[in-house]
Amino acid sequence: MEYKSTIKSRPYLYKETKKSASLINSGLELEGIKNKSIKDNIFQLESETRKREVASIIISRLKGLDKYSIDKIENSNVETSKVLVLYAIMKTDRLFFEFINEVYKEKILLKDLYLRDKDFGVFFQNKREQSEKVGSWSEYTFKKLKQVYIRILFESGLISNQKGDREIKIPIIESEVKDYLYNFGDGIYLNAILGIID
Repeated sequence: MEYKSTIKSRPYLYKETKKSASLINSGLELEGIKNKSIKDNIFQLESETRKREVASIIISRLKGLDKYSIDKIENSNVETSKVLVLYAIMKTDRLFFEFINEVYKEKILLKDLYLRDKDFGVFFQNKREQSEKVGSWSEYTFKKLKQVYIRILFESGLISNQKGDREIKIPIIESEVKDYLYNFGDGIYLNAILGIID
C-alpha cells in the first residue's frame, strides 16, 4: 500500500460509519450507501458533493472489513465500536497505521503516556527521509496530517485531550472481538492500539 495524504481531508466519521454498518447489517449492499446518502441524506450533509464524498470515504473503509467487524461496529460497546472504526482507517491508510504502530505503541511500551508535538515532527521527518513520495509533500500537508491524526485519536478515545501534552488512554476492547481479530490474522493492528509487542 502506497503512502497517501488524503486522510487530511477525511475525518473520523464515527456516527456516519456506525449508521452505515447498521444499514449493511439490515441487508443494504455496501455500494448502496452512496445512493442512500444522495437520495435520503442519511448523513445530514448540505451539499451533493459532500454527500458523495463522505459515502465514498466510508465505503472504502468498510470494504477492508469482514461481516463480523462491520456487525460489531453497530453491536458492541462504544469503546470497542470506536476502535473498530479506527482499525478500518488503519487498514486503508499506511502512514496513519505506521504512526500508531511506531509512535503510539512505542509510547505505551515505554510507559511514556503522552503524545507531544515533537513526536509528530520526528515521525514525519523520518518518513520524509525514507520515502521520496512523503518527502515531496508540503509543510502545509504535514500540518494538516498532524491535526487530523490528533482529532481521530481524540474522537476514537485513544487520547484524552487535543492540546499540549496529549494523554494516551489505552482502550478496553471486548474480549470476543479481540480474539476474533487475532484469529483473523489482524493482530498487528490491535497490538499497535494496545501497545503489545507482536
